[in-house]
Amino acid sequence: MEVSRIRALRGPNLWSRHTAIEAIVRCVTLESDLARLPEFETRLRARFPEIGALQPIGSDAHIPMAHALELVALELQAHAGCPVTFSRTTQTVEPGVYQVVIEYSEEAVGRAALDYALALCLAAANDTPFDAQHALNELRNLDEDIRLGPSTGSIVEAAIKRGIPYRRLTAGSMVQFGWGSKQRRILAAETDTTSAVAEAIAQDKDLTKKLLNAAGVPVPFGRPVTNAEDAWTAAREIGCAVAVKPQFGNQGKGVAVNLETREQVIAAYHAAAKISTPVIVERYITGHDFRLLVVGKTLVAAARRDPPHVFGDGEHSIRQLVDIVNSDSRRGDGHATALSKIRLDEIALATLSTQGYTADSIPEIGARVTLRNNANLSTGGSATDVTDDVHPELAARAIDAAQMIGLDICGVDVLCNSVHQPLEEQGGGIVEVNAAPGLRMHLAPSFGKPRDVGAAVINMMFADGEDGRIPVVAVAGTNGKTTTVRLTAHLLTHSGLRVGMTNSDGVYIEKQRIDTGDCSGPKSARNVLFHPEVDAAVLETARGGVLREGLAFDRCNVAIVTNIGIGDHLGLNFINTTEELAVVKRVIVENLAPGGVAVLNAADPVVVKMASACPGNVTFFAQDRQNPVISTHCARGLRVLFTDDQHIVAREGEFEQRIALADIPLTRNGSIGFQIENAMGAIGAAWGLGLDWNIIRLGLNDFINDAQTAPGRFNVFDYRGATLIADYGHNPDAILALVAAIDQIPAQRRHVVISGAGDRRDEDIRQQTEILGAAFDNVILYQDQCQRGRADGEVLALLRQGLTNASRAQQVSEINGEFNAIDHALSQVQPGDVCLILIDQVEEALAHIAGRINEK
Repeated sequence: MEVSRIRALRGPNLWSRHTAIEAIVRCVTLESDLARLPEFETRLRARFPEIGALQPIGSDAHIPMAHALELVALELQAHAGCPVTFSRTTQTVEPGVYQVVIEYSEEAVGRAALDYALALCLAAANDTPFDAQHALNELRNLDEDIRLGPSTGSIVEAAIKRGIPYRRLTAGSMVQFGWGSKQRRILAAETDTTSAVAEAIAQDKDLTKKLLNAAGVPVPFGRPVTNAEDAWTAAREIGCAVAVKPQFGNQGKGVAVNLETREQVIAAYHAAAKISTPVIVERYITGHDFRLLVVGKTLVAAARRDPPHVFGDGEHSIRQLVDIVNSDSRRGDGHATALSKIRLDEIALATLSTQGYTADSIPEIGARVTLRNNANLSTGGSATDVTDDVHPELAARAIDAAQMIGLDICGVDVLCNSVHQPLEEQGGGIVEVNAAPGLRMHLAPSFGKPRDVGAAVINMMFADGEDGRIPVVAVAGTNGKTTTVRLTAHLLTHSGLRVGMTNSDGVYIEKQRIDTGDCSGPKSARNVLFHPEVDAAVLETARGGVLREGLAFDRCNVAIVTNIGIGDHLGLNFINTTEELAVVKRVIVENLAPGGVAVLNAADPVVVKMASACPGNVTFFAQDRQNPVISTHCARGLRVLFTDDQHIVAREGEFEQRIALADIPLTRNGSIGFQIENAMGAIGAAWGLGLDWNIIRLGLNDFINDAQTAPGRFNVFDYRGATLIADYGHNPDAILALVAAIDQIPAQRRHVVISGAGDRRDEDIRQQTEILGAAFDNVILYQDQCQRGRADGEVLALLRQGLTNASRAQQVSEINGEFNAIDHALSQVQPGDVCLILIDQVEEALAHIAGRINEK
């Protein structure tokens, strides 16, 4: 068994809405059926007992080894703690070759699980050892290393519940919620409105105390010091037990409390100075350690934090007791788990010494041994939820502290005897405020009620009813996609929206091209959705990107499918028929938002079938008003677009709008059928998004389809009395549509310049010249700049074969190079002729044509 072409499908895809790993698996013929390996399942289960049944009970169907690989990869992830449930194995047209798809929650874990699954299956087949427990441990560790921590994860989960899309921007905790101009971003528990100045203040404990004191918020008396002796001097000035902490620090690092002797203060100073200098010496406030979480202007959670401790059993040393506590699965080394492991570091050893212990002491049964005087969870402390007990005046003080510092999310550390009373009544105080506070003590407290603080953060960032989404229009099909995208974007621009657009020419933001080349894939679409100045997105969604990576979005508001043509990349990626191609193209229809609209070509039976997969509404369009699909849909009072008396008619029940084709320059007074269909697709999208009809009419009327605004899309030029048409048509259906359009243009003689893309089937390349040979008098062949896997001359030979039985072509030439072929054609045209130039290097060829036209 061999695994090749592994792909990460990072969005909704051909197989499901889940992110997934897709692999091509080739099985040796004799081993492809597990029935030929009767010991395989027994050996597999001996190495990985947790795996489920390889097939339903009672079934004796053929089971390929690839199916076992699929199940093992899925269940390795599941037993490692990953929330995955979907997998699938599909046989291709090649014997022994399968497509295996396995859901993942973290891409790196999914890839690693596939590698382990392959090794495990081969071990079972060859009866060699495999350590499944080691594999599970490695997957768990990898998952813990790369998945979002509990704080960021809780915010993401809250966003998902609200229907807000998200995407991780880094391997860390930087996450974007929403799209375009509606987007917001977080870094752990900081938002994009968290002030850098406020964060800097919060990191400076001395400045924080000064500002809080100015606001009348109780804080402990103290001051910064720069050496150990000054620390002891400050402690004597305070005149009671003190706390020593770094002036700049977090997570309780270097903090020591309840210090009374010179030795304690000196030792604590040196520990704190390792974190930062100066060091703060301040009055130690007796009482419990509480963390109050303020989000916006609301106290959303509160917890009492207890220092890390163990209880003696009369048998084990403190070191052993710590190991026992740390073996709790809820405790980890970082922040990915509910609790952190207790540290036996310098501060812990010093704390033990004040109690008369060392790490190797064996405390008596029931004795409580404190490992630290501060209660941060990051140093092994525990938390008890007290949210419902907080006195309103104490809550107000915490909110005042957050507002004074300027933090929209703030962890306020309070020392006091009880949260039932105001701070002033019990001599308590606020000892610290924290930017980017950890949320896990509130999400999963050791004791008490969990609090959905992630939802509080999301609700602060997005008002009720907001989901961070902008209108997204996805356009798929064989021909007409780019023109439909451009026209749709033009209509949305007329409505006052800043539009981001992707197509096979580039990426555009407000008509400014920011990237060039074929940008119809998910990477370019994501770039548009990332852009903060985009109010709406119109995205050409090509077959290749869907197969390679899936969609860039979870759902769209409008899905337009123009047509499914013959010869569009058939024979590639196991897509061999138009029906199979349609399954790929309909992914945008399947992932339509609730209440969204699919705009479908009623004249294409394969496209019509997509309506059954649509979770939203369907608008059908076709030129023929008598089309049975149009008639039936219209009779049901549903939305249709058709032509009648040189008008495009939009009808829904009793509602009707008529737009004269003469007012849509794109259609050249209704003479170009495929442009009428492209206009219908764009009108259907604008209608679905609720645009005003006056805006739609205006946009249709002033849309210019020239080489600057729509390069390579039926660009018309006048050359010395002859009509030149430059187009990027590159499949039989596109050629048929072009011939039908050119038939409407009077001509003395017709010329065509053509090459062929090498990544098409032989019959598709031949069919193009079969069509052209029946419609043009003069055929000029040239070889594409990129043969896409073909040998030199191979495509030209196929094009010549297509002309073998040409019924009209009287003259056939072969010219080396695209620009030479164009020049050759221009040297032969006469006034009144029509010349169709099927260009390959779109911009370069258009520039060359423009240069020839401008010659005197």
